[in-house]
Order: sequence, then structure tokens, then C-alpha cells
Amino acid sequence: MGRSTVRGERSRRPAGRGEPPARAADLGWDDSLYEDAPGASGDDTDGRGRSARGRQRAAVRPRRRKHRILRWTASIVALLILGTAGAGYLYYRHLNGNLKTGKLNLGEHKAPEPTPNAAGQTPLNILLIGSDSRNSKENLKLGGHKQSVGSAPLADVQMLLHLSADRSNMSVVSMPRDTLTRLPQCTDPESGKVYQATLNREMVNSSLARGGPGCTVAMWEQLTGIHIDHYMMVDFSGVVSMADAIGGVPVCVDANVYSRNSEGEGSGLKLRKGTTYVKGEQALQWLRTRHGFEDGSDIARAKAQHMYMSAMVRELRKNATFSHPNKLRTLAEEATDALSVDEGLDTVKKLYDLSNELKRPEPDRITMTTMPFVYEGPRVVPKANDADALWRLIRDDVALDGKDKSKDKAKKKDKGEGETSDDPAAADDRIAVQVRNGTRTAATPAVPGRAAQVAQALTAQGFTQAVADQSQSLVEDRTVIRYPSADLEGDAQTVAKSLGLPLSSVQTSTDVSGVTLIVGADWKTGTAYPKSADDTDDEDAGKALDKEQTQNGADDSKCMKVEQGYTW
Repeated sequence: MGRSTVRGERSRRPAGRGEPPARAADLGWDDSLYEDAPGASGDDTDGRGRSARGRQRAAVRPRRRKHRILRWTASIVALLILGTAGAGYLYYRHLNGNLKTGKLNLGEHKAPEPTPNAAGQTPLNILLIGSDSRNSKENLKLGGHKQSVGSAPLADVQMLLHLSADRSNMSVVSMPRDTLTRLPQCTDPESGKVYQATLNREMVNSSLARGGPGCTVAMWEQLTGIHIDHYMMVDFSGVVSMADAIGGVPVCVDANVYSRNSEGEGSGLKLRKGTTYVKGEQALQWLRTRHGFEDGSDIARAKAQHMYMSAMVRELRKNATFSHPNKLRTLAEEATDALSVDEGLDTVKKLYDLSNELKRPEPDRITMTTMPFVYEGPRVVPKANDADALWRLIRDDVALDGKDKSKDKAKKKDKGEGETSDDPAAADDRIAVQVRNGTRTAATPAVPGRAAQVAQALTAQGFTQAVADQSQSLVEDRTVIRYPSADLEGDAQTVAKSLGLPLSSVQTSTDVSGVTLIVGADWKTGTAYPKSADDTDDEDAGKALDKEQTQNGADDSKCMKVEQGYTW
């Protein structure tokens, strides 16, 4: 009970040598609180002639019995508490041990981190990877051939999940597995083997075989210029186990479908027309189905995957509080055992915190789409301008649903008071401008003659002292204008306004000797600077998207169109 002011309290005194150990009463235990002793009224006898001492002796046995019961009860409760806490800690360590972790980026190229917004918040970018590894009995049973055992896994599913800085909206962008691009140099963290950057374009799914998911992250950052914070990877058996733990996800087809042709190609998915809750192996079949959906392409498969993910989000939100502890335990067990994550997500606590962030946007603010592309033979490549525009929207944290209001504030700030320099600009024909080519990236060479093209455009606008610097091309993700001192700031801003560049692109730098325009990878063609996300109206934010490949997370009315020849 601790120290108190009730009767029976005695001063605490440590037991010294030769002194009896402290009794419970010495530590503040008051038996009178637990029994009604005879004579409590103050009488010396109980009417039978027994004295107070006699009554005390008569009460010794029940007191001691009750005292022992209390001590045993307290001991059992303490053991239960310690045991439960210990078991919980051991289970937490067990779940952490399930997670497989790796280095986030195995390449040399690192995309710059985004600038925090006015509230100090930054967006969150997570790369979701689906591995086709058959290097286990479970995975081999679920798909593939024995010849695949021992071969390097491929990243057949790649989705970038972008959570806005203010956590109001989410965008998910798929990249087709057969997209062609130059792969970056990567170093395998286990063997130390260095995979040199490819001279020719390769399929993006082969990036996983060049050291692991960290190389796929490096490839994405190189191609898009988007900083990636985390990756999460799952294989065939992981999809099955997690789908079972969730309890099923509703998907819809517009006709009976059987994904298997006469040559044996297909996932084996067999569903009746309408909505079906799929889980386990059937969920995996849905996610892998290409033969049987729309035109039988990987693009149709990505659309089906978006439909599944949207439905899964709605199901998880609907069942956000599992009433049965076994469901929570099963989901935690299967999720941690199925996932491979980067070192920044190496504990259940970090995954739990991340899940709380990801559930903040409402489903109607979740947009899922596929990278704009064009076919090149049987493969695809990013569609010029459209793909770059999409990556720019992501980099600038603009919602793909066109409902972003923070962008308008950024526009007003860009045009507001205090943004324009107080330094008076010289006449256009008196401003010396050096134009440099910065269109080279780690994946692509510089656009030939780009500096000369833009210099000529400036000359035509009256900047007759604009000249092209023909020295070695630079690497610049975004077009910038740099100036060395405050007395040239007004000149630099005048050049920016004439080209339609945002004032945020004008920067002071001691690396240049005069007003220097570096044409970046965001402006590879034309003489008019393309609209950036900062200058895009809300209703135009989704113009870079392929409407056929874009879905809203709250829309549960969509059904996959079944390919002709795959009905039953």
C-alpha cells in the first residue's frame, strides 16, 4: 500500500545486523483494512471474558491465512504481468526477425530529397516490388518452371507509391515490366560484384538481378529524378499468405474468365462474371493474369493490379479494427514473413508507424495509374514529354486527381511581393547570357545542339548577347538560371520571365561568372519551356495521365474486360 496516514502505520526502518527483517506491517501493511477485528469499539473483553490479547491470538490463524492468500495472489498477478510482457517482447523480436532487410540504393546516382513545404513536411515515396522468384518450393508450386530455379529473380511488378507532404492524397504509378531504359551501375551488397551501367537499353525488371531491390530503386531514381524513401518487396508465396490473412479482396470481371489458352499460357485464374472475393492462390492468379484481360498485355495486368490494390485498401479501412486477436496476430506474422524491406523499415514499430501514415488519405484521394508509354516493337518506352510531365508532378508533390490546393498557394507565392528582385534589370540587348546543355542524364546522352537552339530562341526575343557554350554537357534534372552576384539578379529574372521559367529556377551561385542558363532534362525539345507543376492549373494536373489506365481508389464500379477467347 505504500506510505499512508491510516492507523497502524509505523516508521520504516531497514533491518540491520542482529535485527529481524522488516515485517509487512513495518512497510505500511494494515490488516485492519482487510478484516473486522472483534473489539474494534474499544472494549477490553468480548462478553465471554476473553481479553484483547486472547482475541488477538484467536484471530492469528485466519489473519495469516488471508495474508498468505493475498501474498500468493499478488505474486501470481506479478508473474502474469511479467510473463505477458516478456512473451510480448519475445514475439515482437520474433516479428522483427521475420523481416528481410537490405540497402536502399545500390547505385551511384541519388535523386535529391524534396524541399519541405511551408509546414516543414515532406512527401513520402515508397517503391513496391513484386518478385517472380521461384527459388523456393512454395514459389515454384505457385508459378513457373523447374528451369527457373536458381536463376536471378525479376521485378515483374513495380509501383511507386507517393504520399503527399500534407498526407491528404496518394498517387500510385506502375511502370510496365518490359519498359526499356539504360540500367545504372550497381554493387551487390553480398558478393561485392559490380554491375556496370548498361550501354544499351534493357528491360527494367532485370534491375532486380543486379544486386537486389536496391538496384531497382537506383534505376527508378535515375529515370525519374524522384527521391525514394523506402522499398517493400514481396514474392509469390508472400502474396498468397498476406491475401489469406486479409480474408479476401473483391474483384470484378465483365464475363466468365479462364486465363489459360491451348498452348498452356495463362495464370489459371477462373472466375464467374461479376464480383468475387479472391484470396490465397486465387489472389495471386488475379495479380499475375495477362492472358484473359483486355488485350492480353502487361498494361492490362497493371490495371487489374490497381483494381486489386484499391479494393484491398477499402477492405482494410472497413475492417481497420480487427475484433479477433488471432486475425491481428496472423496478419502481423504473414506480413513480416512475406516482406523484404530497406534498412529504414527494419522493425515492426517502423512498419506500424508507416501504416498509420499511409491510411490517412481517404480512398477518393487515391489515384492509381500507369506510366505514359509507347510501344517499341514488343517492348515499351516512356512516352516523350508525357512521362516527364508525370514524374515532374510527383517530384513537385502535385496531386494526380487535380484537387491539390497547396499548389495554388505556391504559385501565388512565386508571383507575390518579395519574389521579384529589387535590382533593376538592364535592357534585353545588354544582358549577356551563356546557355549550356544540361539535358544529359545517367541513363541518356545529352540532346545534341540543345544549347544552340535555346540561345537562338533568346536572340530572337531580343537577347542579342545570348551565346551557346559548346563545352562538355552537364547533368541537370531541371532547367535553372544561375548568377554570381546580387547586381545580376534582376537580369537573371528577366531572362527567366521571357522564357516562362518560374522565379524559383533563378539561383545565386559562385560557380558561374555571369548569367548562365542551363537547359535541363525537363526541357529536351522545343523553344517554349514546358509548363511545370508550379504553373499548372488544378484542372490540368492530370493531363499527363492516360485516362484509360487511371483509377480512383474509391471507385468500386469497375470490372476488368475479359479478352475474347478466354471466356467459358
